[in-house]
Amino acid sequence: MRADFNSRVAEQGPAGGWSAERVHQAMRSRESFRFYSALRTCSQDLLYQTVREPIERSSAALINEATRLARRGTRSGAGGSLTLDPRLPVPRSVSAIDIHLMPGSYHTEYGADDLTMGAVYEQRLAISTFGVFGPNLDDIGQSIARFMRLLHPGWRPQRILDLGCTVGHNTGAWKDVFPAAEVHGIDVSAPCLRYAHARARLQRRAVHYRQMNAENLDYADGSFDLVFSSMFLHELPRRSLARVFREAHRVLRPGGLMLHMELPPATQLSPYDSFQLDWDGHYNNEPFYRTFRACDPRQLIIEAGFAAKRYVQHVVPSWSALGATAWRRVARAEEPSVDSPQTGRLARGVRWFCFGAWRD
Repeated sequence: MRADFNSRVAEQGPAGGWSAERVHQAMRSRESFRFYSALRTCSQDLLYQTVREPIERSSAALINEATRLARRGTRSGAGGSLTLDPRLPVPRSVSAIDIHLMPGSYHTEYGADDLTMGAVYEQRLAISTFGVFGPNLDDIGQSIARFMRLLHPGWRPQRILDLGCTVGHNTGAWKDVFPAAEVHGIDVSAPCLRYAHARARLQRRAVHYRQMNAENLDYADGSFDLVFSSMFLHELPRRSLARVFREAHRVLRPGGLMLHMELPPATQLSPYDSFQLDWDGHYNNEPFYRTFRACDPRQLIIEAGFAAKRYVQHVVPSWSALGATAWRRVARAEEPSVDSPQTGRLARGVRWFCFGAWRD
């Protein structure tokens, strides 16, 4: 598709030059784009069909195993907890659409103590990411947590909060890198949190999971040293995004850090690469995807109350792809440009984009 654009479309550029939307308009009728879109949509549908059947057959066994792990953890003093709030309304940004074309989205429950959508999410991720997220599907958390420890050797967050944690892949990674920290993960999906809690117990990670909306955090002012999220912000409407940032600012202690791993902003990518990332916003039930990518991340942190001079952004190499020695060498080198085929892509040598700010 890129070759088709470069060889047959790019030189016929519109007046004023290319933008992501202009590339989309030029490409949408071309066979390369139609073929690419058909492959992505059909393969995703087949993927859900593949993972759902064995999970539904095993539903009772999953619930029994999660219950056993919860009891075992309590008896052994393994730590961690699960707190659900059945009265919490699921936002329409989650409940009104099947995000990622996932039937049932993240929140649907099929019975008491159900874990189905958590299991579907994990198995879908394992298959669709081709190993890029590492053997434990936590490469984003492992890479960014280790990078921040390398960049700030004296920094040791004591309380960490992961927003929109789904099944806790990257929540647990922060516990691995900072084992003395008290780690919390929140989400609006009860099935995902049940699965996350069982997963953490199985892996002997003491993490506290709560059902909560990131727009209205039930935590005291100044109660965390780090507020983190991964691939969460682009699921939010613009008004919700602003509330989440303000809440993150409120619960951070002075000297604390807000940090979000996300899609690279449109302003920092070439028009063609931005168009390719925006495919999900057009065709994959991601209605807020392009709105988020169009935002200026620095402006978002200023609106939330952070000082502009405290803004940070990084492009972080993959921990699981490189191994410890090579990773440290690459991480200490000059950071690559955001506008790279590896940044934010499911590609060999993937690098993760993250941004945020320190609180004064």
